[in-house]
Amino acid sequence: MKIVFFSNFINHHQIYLAQSLQDLSDVDMVFVASKPMPTSFRNSGYSVIKDWAHLLNAYSSNDEYEKARQLALNADVVIFGADSLSFEVERMKVGKLSFEVSERWIKRGWLNLLSPRLLKNMWYYHTLFYDRPLYKLCASAYAAEDQYRLHSFKDRCYKWGYFTKVEEFDVETHVSGNPDNRIKMIWCARFIDWKHPELVVKLAYKLKASGYQFTIDMFGSGVELEKAKRLCQRLGVDDKVSFKGNKPNEEILVEMRKHDIFLFTSDRNEGWGAVLNEAMSNGCTVVASHEIGSVPFLVEDGENGLIFKSKNVDSLYEKV
Repeated sequence: MKIVFFSNFINHHQIYLAQSLQDLSDVDMVFVASKPMPTSFRNSGYSVIKDWAHLLNAYSSNDEYEKARQLALNADVVIFGADSLSFEVERMKVGKLSFEVSERWIKRGWLNLLSPRLLKNMWYYHTLFYDRPLYKLCASAYAAEDQYRLHSFKDRCYKWGYFTKVEEFDVETHVSGNPDNRIKMIWCARFIDWKHPELVVKLAYKLKASGYQFTIDMFGSGVELEKAKRLCQRLGVDDKVSFKGNKPNEEILVEMRKHDIFLFTSDRNEGWGAVLNEAMSNGCTVVASHEIGSVPFLVEDGENGLIFKSKNVDSLYEKV
């Protein structure tokens, strides 16, 4: 079976799925990238994958683009991710089995209906795509509801996700002890408004006022970083919160094993949040916002993690 996965660029959230499909004895797998990885992703720690034999970079030349187009027309099964609409249109003309992967479409509520990109996708679905063998792979617990609100993919939605590296490791060997009984917490994200780094600083203030012994390491960079640092100084939690900057993904996974609690504070704009997979598989207890797309799929509150009310520092404090 020839399976082709089209997306914008391959990264560590997709390579393990692609390799697992290729490892099946009766599958020939190709991943088609429609554009190079943006500099912002490389700077934030994403590794550029170049040497995988089953990767086709459609943007690199006209010949490679034509190879990608022929795969879209002729493969047995095609999975379409981000920035692959032109290939999906070609595929739907021949009407072969296909899947779309997407997070939720209405992250901003009905304001999203003003998005030209969403309107274009909806136009194609209700004209060229609606009677074709096309199914939705929902990389968010909220994606199916959004689709049904838009009268699309009714009874054609399947649970999906991002698939990250999971390694066996000896907890006693790899997870460091906590001196002076301090609980070590980690936060890792871009410093942008909908990731809510300010919640972490406010949490530190409340925990310190209550007499808890802890530290919080915040990894990442972004436009809200300096604002978070100023808030940290104003609330007097400089001794509790450390700003660690960007690290490669492999180093972040090691850091997770050195910490007790992973704080995941994004709101509904976090479509999936593959860092949740990574934190759970590297020994962290997760405290995560209920609006994050992966949380209802992966976390059972009180069983394998804790879920707090999004954007609510009191709820976050209670769970931590």
